[in-house]
Amino acid sequence: MTNDVLILCAAGMLVSAYLMVGQKALFTAIRLYSAQSLFLGIVAITIAISESRHDLFVTAALTVSLKGILIPWFLMRVIDRIGIHREIEPFLNVPASLLICVGLTVVGYRVSTGFPEGARGVSHHLIGTALSMLLIGLFLMVTRKKAITQILALLTVENAVFLVAVGVTSGMPLVVELGIFFDVILAVLILGILVHRIVDRFESMDVSRLAKLKG
Repeated sequence: MTNDVLILCAAGMLVSAYLMVGQKALFTAIRLYSAQSLFLGIVAITIAISESRHDLFVTAALTVSLKGILIPWFLMRVIDRIGIHREIEPFLNVPASLLICVGLTVVGYRVSTGFPEGARGVSHHLIGTALSMLLIGLFLMVTRKKAITQILALLTVENAVFLVAVGVTSGMPLVVELGIFFDVILAVLILGILVHRIVDRFESMDVSRLAKLKG
């Protein structure tokens, strides 16, 4: 039962990453990131119960409250204030992007078999999902022009790394996890301010226009 829940949540996280790639509405993309973080929180709760790792309850609570609720709320407020709600003219169209992401998923699962924990059981699915999400997040980061979408891509990569840390390894000390959460929140706040500055200067969230700053 535990393995089924973990595999289902991992699949939900991977599907949310695919939907983010195919999504142009920024509000929907943020909600997908929120759902992805909620799935990660369920993974932490499931492992905490099955392996009696009580520190993971704190991790799950922080994941759900900060990455599932607070960060999406902050990003939605940023979008409301700047008034840009859609990703327009990405570097690659949606069908081509999804096709590449399928290939990245195959690569991720193939690479996962090279890890000692990745060749068996539920660990194979967790590592494969995490590597696939990491590659998809990096792909999304370089193929989208809007700063908000790139922030979501960065957060997806962070979720992928955290999935491996929680689901496959013995975990990190609570102090380290709290430090990581603080760093993520600080990074999102700084990037949110940067988005405001980009819009004020260029009246657009298109980061490709930053090339105009070259002297």
